Amino acid sequence: MIETLRLTAEEAARLLESGEVSGDELAGAYVEAIGERDPDLHAYLHVVGEPGNGVPIALKDNITTRGVPTTAGSRILEGYVPVFDSTVATRVKEARLPLIGKTNLDEFAMGSSTENSAYGPSKNPWDPERVPGGSSGGTAAAVAGGLAPWGLGSDTGGSIKQPASLCGLVGLRPTYGTVSRYGIVAFASSLDQVGPITKTVRDCARLYGTIAGRDACDSTTVELQEPVAIPDGEDLKGLRIGIPKELNEAEGIEPGVSDAVAKAIKLAEDLGAEVGECRLPRSVDYGLACYYLVAPAEASSNLARYDGVRYGFRAAGDGDLTALYSRTRWEGFGPEPRRRILIGTYALSAGYYDAFYGQAQKVRTVIAQEHAAAFEDYDLLLSPTSPTVAFKIGEKAENPLAMYLSDLLTIPSNMAGLPGLSIPCGLSEGLPVGLQILGPQFSENLMFRAGHALEQVLAFDFVPERLRV
Repeated sequence: MIETLRLTAEEAARLLESGEVSGDELAGAYVEAIGERDPDLHAYLHVVGEPGNGVPIALKDNITTRGVPTTAGSRILEGYVPVFDSTVATRVKEARLPLIGKTNLDEFAMGSSTENSAYGPSKNPWDPERVPGGSSGGTAAAVAGGLAPWGLGSDTGGSIKQPASLCGLVGLRPTYGTVSRYGIVAFASSLDQVGPITKTVRDCARLYGTIAGRDACDSTTVELQEPVAIPDGEDLKGLRIGIPKELNEAEGIEPGVSDAVAKAIKLAEDLGAEVGECRLPRSVDYGLACYYLVAPAEASSNLARYDGVRYGFRAAGDGDLTALYSRTRWEGFGPEPRRRILIGTYALSAGYYDAFYGQAQKVRTVIAQEHAAAFEDYDLLLSPTSPTVAFKIGEKAENPLAMYLSDLLTIPSNMAGLPGLSIPCGLSEGLPVGLQILGPQFSENLMFRAGHALEQVLAFDFVPERLRV
């Protein structure tokens, strides 16, 4: 019997290479686990269970897959079956990673809890009464629940790092431009990035190496400055690590989260790192407000294509084209996309563009400059990933601002186009706490090195306590 809960992607690859299990047996074990546990977790929207000789993978359902439904968690794309693959889907196929299925998400990746999915919320394997985070909550729930050895999510304001934190996993938001956005259902084009959600840092590095690199179909992509290295070191000697005061002392960070992160910082010192305090005052003070102007503005433009004419859902009509547009968008979009479309359209409207969107882009430049100044003195920065552990389903659903604050600590670096790695660093109230490791552009190998070394001494058990035998 294959125990999927403890099986990492690296271990699964070893089993396949040694002939201890076949590809069909491995894929079958995950399909069986999905049948047993996914009714409680609702991690998947579509189960495929492709046979193959590689390590199976789960893909967030905003990643276009030829012949497999891609809904982006929205009714407006219900029934849409793409006729092409996204670049990342192509690359995982070329790496012979068979597709297990497509995972649930907040509609159009807009949310921090997966409660905004038109198909119902996913649930946290550590406690099914709590959210798995979002918007990549379905992928995180699948990996944490043993329903996939690894998976891909997408990150705009924190949608990989935050669910990884809440589910006790490793999540990477790559440097903007190192992973192709071709075939990814767009939310905010200057922020969206696809990245791995895995059980270990080594798995994360392997999967990033599979999907990263220049793509002729995406003019914003670049070649990596160096090959992706699989980390194996056990110390942090020679590393200068900064502790941003504002990211570690922000209002709303739970005491248990602060304590777990403080212990991890002490371990970094014990491993030989030079640790000191730094400041990011404007990034934290203005990052959230800046994001919620830029992202909705870009969303209002990107989501204009869903009009009921070309693909996806179409409302019943009486021949009036304008009425068709209006009814289709009202009935097809849920409350959160409608909210963001309205905010974004207002911010881009005549007479307000310079005051809102234009001003936000100037603030974004300031945020990037502030981070660059911090990295003149330090190689990496550490902070909590999420201010809180996983919260109860429905707890913040009626308060959009409270939900937006879930990404308070992940948004600033995203606005600067920087990579970030979240690793589990302990428990608070019996629930996982994430440590956020931030670096300058193209510093993924350095973050993997630090994350792996800390992972070894933290010895976090990624299997949810309630599922341990």
